[in-house]
Amino acid sequence: MAFNYKKSITFRLVQAAKAQRARSGAHLMRIGLHPGQELVLKVLADGDGRTMSQLALALGVQPPTVTKMVTRLSAQGFVRRQVSDTDGRLARVFLTETGRELVVSVDKSWKRLEREAMSGLDDKDRKKLRKLLRQVEKNLAIAVDDDPEHESDFDTDEETEDGKGKEKELTAA
Repeated sequence: MAFNYKKSITFRLVQAAKAQRARSGAHLMRIGLHPGQELVLKVLADGDGRTMSQLALALGVQPPTVTKMVTRLSAQGFVRRQVSDTDGRLARVFLTETGRELVVSVDKSWKRLEREAMSGLDDKDRKKLRKLLRQVEKNLAIAVDDDPEHESDFDTDEETEDGKGKEKELTAA
């Protein structure tokens, strides 16, 4: 029997993430941003003057991705780069006044998106979902290849209708 990916939780998670990104993109477009750019602004609002490496680490992306994002945000006038006073090899990124004002709009967009996404869920369900998603995130951060307990996820003996064991292999999509 083939693995029914459409009934899997991870498939639902992917579909929810795609829907969230699309909806988020629609909200962000109204304020002149693309998905991901708002995170740069939020990280800088939490701690202005970060290096490109610090931004990459905080955002969980590669340095070239940050360079591209900062270049675009700089061209829009939302951030500015400045060579470090202590180390001329480092560039620090700062919010401009326009960028600071935009963070308020980002917060409003995020609140609107949160309301839309959580519509129909009560507080108890929201807390449970947040807890479950944190656990899924933690689980996925574990290197599966290094965990011998996950070996059984790929090769299992499954009993068929006629009572005979049938070996099946689940492959990652």
